[in-house]
Amino acid sequence: MKPLTYKGYSAIVEFDSEDEIFVGRIAGLNDVIGFHGESVAELKTAFAEALDDYLETCAALGKAPEKAYSGNVMIRVRPELHSAMVRAAEIAGKSLNQWGEEVMEKAVRA
Repeated sequence: MKPLTYKGYSAIVEFDSEDEIFVGRIAGLNDVIGFHGESVAELKTAFAEALDDYLETCAALGKAPEKAYSGNVMIRVRPELHSAMVRAAEIAGKSLNQWGEEVMEKAVRA
C-alpha cells in the first residue's frame, strides 16, 4: 500500500467509523497538522490544502518548514547482529551503509 503523499510529505490516515470520515495528519512533523474528508477525493484535497496552508504560514512567519529527515540514522543492535550484518554486507560486496540502506528500502516497500 502506498502512502498518501504531496510535495514530498506523507500522511497517516485512519477511518473514523463513528463520524464516518477519513482523518489524517501529516507525518514526520513536530507541528500537528490534521485534516479530514468524507471521501478519498475530499481527503486528498484536504491534505493538499492543509500542507499548502502550513507552508504558507511558515513563509509568513519567516520559519523554515520542517522537511524530510536528514538521512542519518543511528540505531543500536546486539553485537551478534552487528557482526552478522557486516558479514552479509561483505558477502554482497557492499559497505554496511549500502547494504543497510538496501535492506531497509526493501522492508519499507514490502
